Amino acid sequence: MGNIHHLITAHGLERARDLADTKLERQELEIAAAVLADEGESLGICHAGFALTSLPHKNTPERLWRREGHRVTLLVESGCTEKGELIGVPYGSKARMILIYLQTQALRSGSREIELGRSMKAWMTAMGIGAIGGATYKAVTEQAKRISACRLTFFSDHGGARQRDNGAFVDSAIDLTGALNDDAQPMLWRETVKLNEAFYHSLIEHPVPVSEAALRTIGNKSLSIDIYVWLAYRLHSLSKQTPVSWQALYAQFGAGCASLRTFKQPFTEALRMALAAYPDARVGVESGCIMLHPSRPPVTKRLTGTLS
Repeated sequence: MGNIHHLITAHGLERARDLADTKLERQELEIAAAVLADEGESLGICHAGFALTSLPHKNTPERLWRREGHRVTLLVESGCTEKGELIGVPYGSKARMILIYLQTQALRSGSREIELGRSMKAWMTAMGIGAIGGATYKAVTEQAKRISACRLTFFSDHGGARQRDNGAFVDSAIDLTGALNDDAQPMLWRETVKLNEAFYHSLIEHPVPVSEAALRTIGNKSLSIDIYVWLAYRLHSLSKQTPVSWQALYAQFGAGCASLRTFKQPFTEALRMALAAYPDARVGVESGCIMLHPSRPPVTKRLTGTLS
């Protein structure tokens, strides 16, 4: 179909739909059209560590989750209940979207303390996670519980020295009873949550601006979210075209795939969704690698407050 963003701009969405032959192409068109229609350039924030590593895509029985990226290694350790039972490592698209909300609000306000009431509910609804109810409510609260309890360790290289940063996402439990339930009594739930201090300061030093409109369109696709954040981090800082081998891609994004051979197709499909959400990204898929080209960042607007 060529460049779908150019196709939509030149001929309109209806004509572009007529040219789509597959379900995947139609999904790309809908994502691209939604992003092109957003004029507000709504800005979100994600920690750079999650542009180089990632959480699991599916539930994992492991107590300790480990992912390795370019000069960065992430360890996420499951928290436990009072009885010592594992709560689980956060996973999937909802965990990612909750974390992006927390990170964005913290840097937008310049404070570790984040509101969980109407602001969070409105954002989650606008991002396509709501209306919150039934299975969605259960899934969101489960991921919030896992995020609240887990421990984080980032290992990174700085000038040849290996640095270790221990911490967590938040200092207290994320209680979404009132945030997502209109019938909840205000006194029965915690109205705010505070980001862990070490994680907050690391976030200030290593933020990755992303488009909330783009995330809205791919918000139920965890691998596409990871690829989009990675491209948002990498592309605008390049000075020349840069190949990334399939082996390196598999090491970073291949959780859940038994082999490199079984990884290529789902990665390529998820990449297409991420590129549909990032109109200015210049990326080529080749037999031995994908080729990254210098590109404009997905958003140019800056946060007020901490990142003014």
